[in-house]
Amino acid sequence: MSQKDRETAQSKVIVKERFSLKETFCNELHAKKAEFGFGGFGEAVYYRTYSRIKPDGTQEHWADTVIRVINGLMSVRKNFYALNCLVWDEAKWHSHAQKLAITMFDMKWLPPGRGLWIMGTEYVYERGSAALNNCGAVDTTDLSLAADWTMDMLMCGVGVGFNTAWKGENVFIPDKTRPVPYVIPDSREGWVASVRLLIDGYTKEGTWFIFDYSKIRPEGSPIHGFGGTASGPAPLKELHGRIENYLDNYCKGKIDQTRCIADVMNAIGACVVAGNVRRSAEITLGSVDDRTFLELKDYTKNPERAKIGWMSNNTVVLEKTEDFEKLPMVAKHIRDNGEPGIMNLINVQKFARYGEQSEDRAWLANPCSEIPLESFELCNLAEVFPARCMKEDEFYEALEYATFYASTVSLLPTHRQETNTIVVRNRRIGVSLSGVADMIDAHGATELTRRLRKGYKLVRTVNKELAAEAGVPASVRVTTVKPSGTISQLVGVSSGMHFPTFKYAIRRMRVGNTSSICNVLKAAGVPHEDDHYSANTTVFEFPIDQGKTRKANTVSAWEQFSLLAMLQREWSDNMVSCTIYFNPKTEGSQIEDMLALFAPIIKSVSMLPHSDTGAYVQMPYEGISKEKYEARLAEMPSIDWSTFGGSDGIENRFCTNESCE
Repeated sequence: MSQKDRETAQSKVIVKERFSLKETFCNELHAKKAEFGFGGFGEAVYYRTYSRIKPDGTQEHWADTVIRVINGLMSVRKNFYALNCLVWDEAKWHSHAQKLAITMFDMKWLPPGRGLWIMGTEYVYERGSAALNNCGAVDTTDLSLAADWTMDMLMCGVGVGFNTAWKGENVFIPDKTRPVPYVIPDSREGWVASVRLLIDGYTKEGTWFIFDYSKIRPEGSPIHGFGGTASGPAPLKELHGRIENYLDNYCKGKIDQTRCIADVMNAIGACVVAGNVRRSAEITLGSVDDRTFLELKDYTKNPERAKIGWMSNNTVVLEKTEDFEKLPMVAKHIRDNGEPGIMNLINVQKFARYGEQSEDRAWLANPCSEIPLESFELCNLAEVFPARCMKEDEFYEALEYATFYASTVSLLPTHRQETNTIVVRNRRIGVSLSGVADMIDAHGATELTRRLRKGYKLVRTVNKELAAEAGVPASVRVTTVKPSGTISQLVGVSSGMHFPTFKYAIRRMRVGNTSSICNVLKAAGVPHEDDHYSANTTVFEFPIDQGKTRKANTVSAWEQFSLLAMLQREWSDNMVSCTIYFNPKTEGSQIEDMLALFAPIIKSVSMLPHSDTGAYVQMPYEGISKEKYEARLAEMPSIDWSTFGGSDGIENRFCTNESCE
């Protein structure tokens, strides 16, 4: 590379300052033994999902990942200080970074999956913070802009919520007789631009383009920077065809604007999943009075939506007191198919923690409903694991470090100006807890409540102090409870606030036959078989023990609602991601009463029935007896991870968000 090329490359870098932990400390970290959760399963999850190839071509082990993340985190803060002429005390921050690294290594706190995978990479240094964020949302009043932003963020790994605000006015079928050729660039930006141009042709009386896909790299080609392999142009071609069909049908009066919005946005999500960007999660927010919205997932009425409707959770937004009078109707829908979820916008905008008045301009939400958001807003999360904190003081220390992580990420801009405008005002973060069910069963609700109250005050104080030092506003909201999927599996705790489905279980992991991890697990002798549903995929089986925490089907829906309300009152000033599981036979008739009593004092909730029906072979979780668990555990081989290599993580089989497989 010439000097001019180096200067050009450097000018595009957002994070120019670098921080590095001292070599002697890194050696000490490498000498430590990582204690992953759920026996060998947590470790396998780490290597499948988060271990990357290092710059020297070797594979990351846990210490390497911790070092990459902490170096990246401190580089972001150091860069911000340099840009804003703030004093950077190298000795002070080295000491702090070492404490961050040790507690992260011991899994007392962790970044979200996004941060664990991509923090400290050149991709973040060059392109900003979008890929570090879990949560995003957009208003659809301008449909083409909303679609553009949604596809962009989904392709960065951000989950996106959207409403049904588009009015569908001044929309016409364009003149397609004289199309203009458009060669789609082989980039994320190119895919996104093509979608916006297509919608603009209908909504802004724009040019009608005929797309040329020849520059898009073929299926299986490596994706440099973000990692993974290319899908080829097929998913994008299918998306273009779907959007054209939806807008044609809208113009012809065959579907209304709610249906058109949902179809366009769900199709974008389906394209991103098919396009090998690994995950794509959405939530559709609609009115309790909108029949079309309530029937979006009624595939007996809308069978053609089955191919894309699964992309989003659907939630009704309760905006005024009168909306609560519709809860009997909502309860009936929930009994029928487990949707819609509920978002109490009154509480979102009036309260931080429930009863603590504090204005929030948010009117949207992220896919798992733990974060309320304004349009174009993003939020990054971090997670603390009380079960890993042997002493109470360690819990508060972990909260401090998780707050430092999230507060620092909020200092790094994204590549979207409309997003940066909101983020610099709100600096919204979400310090989350996982293993809440473990903690309440181990210590009781009184002790949990006491620690949450004290912990919330600490998070607020730390965030305010960090904001003051950086010269930015304190975060408008700081705490949450996210659902937590693979991260809680790494650590070996129950997910978020939820109780485990089984005490003893076979936990299955699907991996592609050509992946490096597949070879390692087979060589070790981990029980496995061919996937019944996907070609060239192997299913591996691990026995897990969820400990003494009660099984979900032994905890009443009433108790789950009470725990949700307590977390919204004592801990989360954002929202709490919660799925209330109910027994359809004994509790189905009580759903209306539950909603009437709890919906006014919480911010969000969804409900699903416990069910023994619909079981299928190779389920992700399969409950087993204690005797079978012990027999399986005795037969489990040790796995030699020293031979693992050539993987950049985020194995993409069946992954739509962090919490489901």
